Amino acid sequence: MRMKYVIVAFMVLILLTVAVIPASALSGEELSAPSAVLMDANTGKILFEKNMHEQRPCASITKVMTLTLVMEAIDSGKLHMDDVVTASAHAASMGGSDIWLEEGEQMTVDDMIKATAVASANDAAVALAEAVSGSENDFVTAMNEKAAALGMGDTTFKNCNGLDEEGHITSAYDVALMSRELIQHEKIYDYTTIWLDNLRDGKTQIVNTNKLLRSYDGITGLKTGTTGDAGSCISATAQRGGLSLIAVILGADSGKERFRDAAALLDYGFANFESKQLSLGETLAPLAVDGGMQESVSLSCEDSAFLTVPKGEADGITQTLDLPESVAAPVQEGDVLGSLRFTLHDEEIASFAVKAEESVEEKSFLSVMKLLLCSAVRM
Repeated sequence: MRMKYVIVAFMVLILLTVAVIPASALSGEELSAPSAVLMDANTGKILFEKNMHEQRPCASITKVMTLTLVMEAIDSGKLHMDDVVTASAHAASMGGSDIWLEEGEQMTVDDMIKATAVASANDAAVALAEAVSGSENDFVTAMNEKAAALGMGDTTFKNCNGLDEEGHITSAYDVALMSRELIQHEKIYDYTTIWLDNLRDGKTQIVNTNKLLRSYDGITGLKTGTTGDAGSCISATAQRGGLSLIAVILGADSGKERFRDAAALLDYGFANFESKQLSLGETLAPLAVDGGMQESVSLSCEDSAFLTVPKGEADGITQTLDLPESVAAPVQEGDVLGSLRFTLHDEEIASFAVKAEESVEEKSFLSVMKLLLCSAVRM
């Protein structure tokens, strides 16, 4: 009987060991999809990649860029959540995943965003594009301009919803870049975390295409996509304990495989990395000024930021304040006078500028006379 318990305990130990291995180590072969990337959303650092610059269609993940431009229009005041959008004949003609808009049908921007983000509605995406830019063609031009500004060198957009079209391509890396841009607008999480909702006063029910919302701890979005050319794709975002991750899967053979691969990427990230907040943690002493109308200048440093590092290594981060003993006048407010550097294993991982908080005039005959006159007036 004792031997039986020993064997059972041994088998349990083996199973536990096997269960831990995939979380702490990951290889490209373990992912079924041909292209993938895991990005730290806070810094943009790549934590894992598999053919991340391979150009591929991405289906409805295209809508990540569409929603980015829509959120920018809302932030700028060009568009408002309660604005009413009227579906054009072009918008109503879209195929694929739709909410079956009819020409002339009206919905608020809020509902159109909900339909686009939750139900991946192609017709709603076009209606929003037309509301922002007047036409889908002009909106697609803006999409490509935004892609260029973000450094998305692998991407060319041909439409705003991701329907298969010759030359409509991107890469896992570029999808991560635009996903990171979209989640800067935290309002988008109000939509991408919806599992079930209604439109048209409850007459149309919509269900989120991202099944990870029901199964993955910390998931916050973001967008799925499936077409014949693109296969099954996803940009999955998740947050735990200050660590924010973006996992992109392109070209999976099935929806089940894309969700499994995305979860494996996120598991790898959360198992192996942690987010560390960097901060000087002290008040900067004034820096001496040579030849100035005052003896020193106050300093400031915007040093608060989050950095992702391998787990267990955060305590190894060191900081170095690089400042001269003094600086020559004149000094202008905002002048960079030094730096605060953070290093890990002798490698610089972050650097912040130390700036002058005020201006210091150079000492001269006129400036001294001006000071004396002001003093005399006050007396």
